[in-house]
Amino acid sequence: MQGSCPLVTAGYENTGVADFISNKEQEIFPKETITIDMFANTFFRNYAYSADDNILVLLNKDNMSANIKIFIVALINKTLSGKFSYGKQYRMGSFNNTKIQLPIKNNKIDFEFMENFIVELEIDCMSKLEAYLEASNLKEYALTSEEKRLLEDFESGKVEFGEFRIDELFEINSYEKRFDANKIIISEVGNPYVVRTSLNNGVRGYIDEDEQFLNEGNTISFGQDTATMFYQEKPYFTGDKIKIVKSKDSRFNKLNGLFFVSTMTKSFSSFSWGSSSFSVKIIENQVMSIPTKNQQPDYKLMETLISAIQKLVIKDVVLYVDKKRLK
Repeated sequence: MQGSCPLVTAGYENTGVADFISNKEQEIFPKETITIDMFANTFFRNYAYSADDNILVLLNKDNMSANIKIFIVALINKTLSGKFSYGKQYRMGSFNNTKIQLPIKNNKIDFEFMENFIVELEIDCMSKLEAYLEASNLKEYALTSEEKRLLEDFESGKVEFGEFRIDELFEINSYEKRFDANKIIISEVGNPYVVRTSLNNGVRGYIDEDEQFLNEGNTISFGQDTATMFYQEKPYFTGDKIKIVKSKDSRFNKLNGLFFVSTMTKSFSSFSWGSSSFSVKIIENQVMSIPTKNQQPDYKLMETLISAIQKLVIKDVVLYVDKKRLK
């Protein structure tokens, strides 16, 4: 039954919130708690919610503030990133064996440091975000007449959609070379290192390796264990079980690429939890729904739609930054 209570399931997209249900349907967990799903995606929830069986809920303890919990969530994600998948799921036994490193002072957990760190980080991030919005001209979030018309057509169901198998529009390639995370140096310089994590666009960090083994940019990386996929603008290295999804059409670019990622993700969401690794054959034969014109993919429409959505999102970000600045 449709309602107003967020239902948290396993996944990174939309912080795992799959739907909104009636408050009477399931147990309601209190706000300011932490969730960890079967892939070890960890989030702080500043709202009450329900959750399915694939979610571990960390309830309040020792009256920790929201900022301290946010600090701890970051450490958990850093510790567990890329280590769990369909084949190796994060469960209670995994939680009981999970250790994270916390700051200490006088042999006790330094909660004050964590609190101040998050406060100062937020101030710094707000300053950098505002500067970035200014430098990138992203504060201009007004929709063009074409974007307004398209959004109206989309919401009223006037946009034509067609179904295509992935292999009709893309070729599925293997990585140039697999780089084992335990045998390389991951840092903040070099070329992107893409793994099966659902965080940070799949990028675990950056590595300095032989560039002849870089995979092409302007492609989609696909994690075979988790069906997590991301548009990769620049050339990148990969870890294990990553496929390179390359468009057969020269019109493919970042904007329509983001639309394809969205519709592919929705298409694969119908697979049940516990599915085995997605083979090339499964990926190729998966059907996706995209806008069409004369029964062919409408790349321009997809670009315009994503541009409009980005402006709507940026508008919220700009207003949020302005509100923070006035406090």
